[in-house]
Amino acid sequence: MEILFEQIDFHAFFPLVTAVVLGGLIGLEREIHQKPAGLRTNILICMGSATLILIANRMSAGPDTIARMSAGIVAGIGFIGGGAVLREHANVYGITTAATIWVVTSIGIACGMMLYDIAVAVTLLSLLVLTVLNPLDRRIHKTRNKAEDKHTDHD
Repeated sequence: MEILFEQIDFHAFFPLVTAVVLGGLIGLEREIHQKPAGLRTNILICMGSATLILIANRMSAGPDTIARMSAGIVAGIGFIGGGAVLREHANVYGITTAATIWVVTSIGIACGMMLYDIAVAVTLLSLLVLTVLNPLDRRIHKTRNKAEDKHTDHD
């Protein structure tokens, strides 16, 4: 058992725990608003991104390895984000959820690179955008829908 603990690099835990916490904060906001990608999804995406970057760092074949891993993560996450977007007639739903998945991925990459200042800043700014701008966004949509209804009545 001691041999096992000697082989574990516990320095990897901090980026992963940070990714869980920061992804969880955004996931909690999404969960509260009953969005499809909630707490667990955002945590797993953030932690998974951090894990893949930590693995690329361990492989240490140079900066190209990390760049390729990051590109692969970003390309791969597009499939998950694309699955969150739905179209119903003229309306499109889930774009904010897809964007949130993309941002949480970047937070995970930052955690994996141990760029905690960037990870925390992006998390705080994302929460600000998701919470503070939500009422403004609803008001704009409501005003636009009323204007479209008036325009449709006259056609």
